[in-house]
Amino acid sequence: MLSFLKSKPLLKDLIPEGYTDIHSHLLFGIDDGAKVLDDTNFLMQSFLDLGFCNAITTPHTIEHVWDNTREGILEKYEEVKSLSPELTTKLKLKTASEYMMNESFFKLFQSEPLLTLKDKHVLVELSYLSPPMNLYDMLFELQLAGYTPVLAHPERYGFFHQNFSEYKKLKKAGCLFQLNLLSSVGYYGPEVTETAEKLLKKGLIDFTGSDVHHKNHIEAFGKKVKFKDSQALVQAMKQNEFFK
Repeated sequence: MLSFLKSKPLLKDLIPEGYTDIHSHLLFGIDDGAKVLDDTNFLMQSFLDLGFCNAITTPHTIEHVWDNTREGILEKYEEVKSLSPELTTKLKLKTASEYMMNESFFKLFQSEPLLTLKDKHVLVELSYLSPPMNLYDMLFELQLAGYTPVLAHPERYGFFHQNFSEYKKLKKAGCLFQLNLLSSVGYYGPEVTETAEKLLKKGLIDFTGSDVHHKNHIEAFGKKVKFKDSQALVQAMKQNEFFK
């Protein structure tokens, strides 16, 4: 049968065996993810049902929005492990944080250790309105402090869509890219899906993440992938083995 007549796969059917997720909001009550323990348990069980074998959850750290601290996140993580020992053990749940790159973050990583995905790999994000004026200086200083920046969902920053060369500039500046899996099914809109596919085709994506916050995100794993070819997406998911 001709390739264009083939049915596109469901995202949930592409999850590789032993998948490690590196971006989610499972810890209840500390950001815009899970609200109560039941939400946390539902999301963890859903990850297991999808075939996830490991998960590093990453609550937001955003000054004046989600003023999470290293100590506060670790305390909530220990609370969740205590309240749901079976699920957290099955999922091999770990925690880090997703840091907003702004002036407070600049001061933070210079004054105390960050919660990282592994070793010195730290998950960072940008405002959806515009990148910080000193973005490249911040990336340089972050690496000077010994960290490797992993930029969350680069495909979702609309200000880069018409300036694709900026993605290559970020890569040259030492930034790794984490694609959101739901970008492949059109969850964030067609422009994001198109950019995600382009980033994958050009080999710019290093890792993937679910960025799951709630039930709607879980349900979206049952939708069909909109990419013409899913091979690069599957390969990017396999690269998450680095974080096992």
